[in-house]
Amino acid sequence: MSSKRNNRLSGEMKKTITNIIRKQLKDPRISDMVSITEVKVTEDLRYAKVFVSVYGNQEIVNSTIGALDNAKGYIRKELGKYLKIRYTPELLFEKDNSIEQGIRINKLIEKVIEEEKGYSNE
Repeated sequence: MSSKRNNRLSGEMKKTITNIIRKQLKDPRISDMVSITEVKVTEDLRYAKVFVSVYGNQEIVNSTIGALDNAKGYIRKELGKYLKIRYTPELLFEKDNSIEQGIRINKLIEKVIEEEKGYSNE
């Protein structure tokens, strides 16, 4: 398998899964502020890790991930309709912390800048 094909498939899966979640799933446990940040497909195309970012408290995050885990059979079936591949990968949903980490790092940088401004004014 070429990694170029794998990257293209991951990108298509990301777009398609996002559309399925937004337009077809009607589960009230799924937050409106959910986004698929990345999809990593294994080389043998049997499994796909779907990284999910959810805005909200830990309860909202857990309920959204749980609802997506419950709906992964449906999502996989719908994904198979859109993607013309022999085998549709098994989906594994995981929480993505990258957005929260980015916000935290940004706040730390802003704090350092403010402290440096305070020292330069003295």
